[in-house]
Amino acid sequence: MDRMKSSPLIVALDHPDEETARACVDALGEAAERYKVGSVLFTRSGPPLVAELVGRGHGVFLDLKFHDTPATVGGAVAAAADLGVEMLTVHAAGGTGMIAAARAAAGSSPGAPRILAVTVLTSLDESTWRAVSGPGARPIAEAVSELARMAIEAGADGLVCSAHEVARLRAELGPAPLLVVPGIRPAWSESDHRGQSRTAEPRAALSAGASCLVIGRAITADPDPRAALERIAADVAAARQ
Repeated sequence: MDRMKSSPLIVALDHPDEETARACVDALGEAAERYKVGSVLFTRSGPPLVAELVGRGHGVFLDLKFHDTPATVGGAVAAAADLGVEMLTVHAAGGTGMIAAARAAAGSSPGAPRILAVTVLTSLDESTWRAVSGPGARPIAEAVSELARMAIEAGADGLVCSAHEVARLRAELGPAPLLVVPGIRPAWSESDHRGQSRTAEPRAALSAGASCLVIGRAITADPDPRAALERIAADVAAARQ
C-alpha cells in the first residue's frame, strides 16, 4: 500500500537530541502526519528513532542528502528503505549514475521510498553561490533547472527546492515530480529561519506548485506547537480548496 500521506505538511524535527524530539512528537500527536529527520538528529539517535516514528504511523522524510559513489549511495538507500521511510534525499550533483543507483535500491513497490534530489541548498544566495561555483557561475535559477532535469531523467521521484524555484520547475517538468519545499514561514510566525535565505509563506508555495512544505521552528519553537500546526493546516486547507 502506498504510504504517502494526505497532508502536504512535513514537520522538521530539527532538535539536537531524542528527548526533545520525542516531546515535540508527543505534543503534536495525531495533528502531524509526517516528520523530517535530518543529519543532526539522525546522527544523535539513529535508526531506532526513525523506526519509532514509522511504528507510530508517521511518514518519515529522511533528509541526509546522500552524495557518494553510486554503490555507496545505493547501499544507504537500501538501508533507509528497510527502515520504512517515505522519502529521502540525495544531492543532484552526485550525477545520473548515483541517482539511478538510488532509485534502483529504493525498489519499485508502492511503499518504496521516494527519491528526492537536492539541487541548490536554500541557504545559498546568489553571492554565496557564485563564490562556491566560480566566476562563470550561472544564476541559481538556471543551475537549479539543469540539475532538476538531469535528476528526474535519471529516475528521481522529485526535488527539494526553494519556493522561489517552484513555479519554474513545475512549468518545466510538469505535474508528476514531487516538489518538496523547505524554508516555509507563515507571516504570523515570530520564529527565525536559521540558515534559510530563500523563504516563503505556505499559501504562496502551494500556489506556485509545491507538493509538500517543510516547516520547522514556526511550529516546534511556538509556545503551543500543536495550535501552530493546526493553524497552518487550516490555512493550507483553505488554499487548496
